[in-house]
Amino acid sequence: MKKRTWLIPTIAASVAAAAVSSLGVHISNRIMYIKKKEDTTILQREIDAKRYDEAWFQQCTKETLTIDSPNGYLLKGYFLRPLDTPNTVIICHGVTENKINSARYARMFERLGFNTVIYDHRRHGESGGKTTSYGHYEKFDLQAVVKHVRHIVGEHAAIGIHGESMGAATTLLYAGTIADDADFYISDCAFSSFRALLATIMTSELKMHTLPYHIGQFFVRLRDGYSIGSVTPIDAVRHIEKPVLFLHSLPDAYIPANMSVDLYNAKADQKALHLFEHGAHAQSFNVNPAEYEEVVARFLRQYVAN
Repeated sequence: MKKRTWLIPTIAASVAAAAVSSLGVHISNRIMYIKKKEDTTILQREIDAKRYDEAWFQQCTKETLTIDSPNGYLLKGYFLRPLDTPNTVIICHGVTENKINSARYARMFERLGFNTVIYDHRRHGESGGKTTSYGHYEKFDLQAVVKHVRHIVGEHAAIGIHGESMGAATTLLYAGTIADDADFYISDCAFSSFRALLATIMTSELKMHTLPYHIGQFFVRLRDGYSIGSVTPIDAVRHIEKPVLFLHSLPDAYIPANMSVDLYNAKADQKALHLFEHGAHAQSFNVNPAEYEEVVARFLRQYVAN
């Protein structure tokens, strides 16, 4: 009888531990290995929407980039050089996308006097890397890209960084925690805190309560080596001295626009904020192209000697 009494709680504890582990792996898998869009799907979508000008892209002077990531894999991209200028904007795409999604901004920056670099984040497109970390490891990759581009264009060239969604968070994390060495930054629909965003998504979309959320955080740290709570652009932005333009669409239901408002308020000076009346998440440019370009042009006229 005593042995049976001892076995019951032991078995129950083992079952509970197995259940927690299974749940932790499941949640962390969804975070670390978020389902990406197919590269062919992205390309066809951009062609159909007439945002990707294939003829222009093919004839544009460009260089294929292969850059060593400090995280131990290769980053792939293109240096698009339609203009005879060293001034360059590096474009960081959002999660589940790739560099072709960034090509739509290349034509806008060409009109504004800049060449562009488009590249695939880790685990996206042609770049290496096993997991997505929502800016944590991506910011070190961006550092490698900036150094590579600076080596090509020279110390006197104007370099800007444009990021969308996760790319915007990566941009702010890079500038605020690694090196504020670009001339300007454009943050389009960034989240202010990955922990806050993830908690909202898990409770509202995945219908999970706080305990599974905390289990997921623990397993991400255990398996991928970083804390979700450390991915906080709102802390990073307080340390950025160079000009930042914050953009967001008010109807964004994935990353709420008030996150960009909070980021704007957290930055001391040399900043601008524009909220678009129309557009879902990461759709500000697609829905409001003329307005978007004018806002960016006004920001550049105010803060960047081009």
